[in-house]
Amino acid sequence: MSAIETILSPDVPPPAGHYAQATAYKDLVFVSGQLAPRPDGSHTAGEPFAVQARQALDNLLAVLAAAGCGPADVLKVTAYLVGAAHWPDFNAIYAEVFGPHRPARAVVPVPELHHGYLIEIEAVAVRRKTD
Repeated sequence: MSAIETILSPDVPPPAGHYAQATAYKDLVFVSGQLAPRPDGSHTAGEPFAVQARQALDNLLAVLAAAGCGPADVLKVTAYLVGAAHWPDFNAIYAEVFGPHRPARAVVPVPELHHGYLIEIEAVAVRRKTD
């Protein structure tokens, strides 16, 4: 039986709660919801939505990289946005990050997020075997 692997990126602040940045089982990687703190742990919660969205996506990519994955390996994304009004900006920034790759995705409007952030994003990815 394969073990569940804990993934930790040195480029993203460690979780404040009792959870891992990501876990992996066999070829699947499950990235926990990423808020938008900077790598040094300082918060972007007071910054405009676009700044927070880019930072949250950067954090997601850093955790994916620590697991041996990149944007093209993402199977499913769930993004939580405070208010549906941010959807167009999120969609544009997301398209820049993912390029032609279009993983399955849900965007869920929520009333609030921890620390006053406007976005949290989680993902499921696959680690491809290299030949």
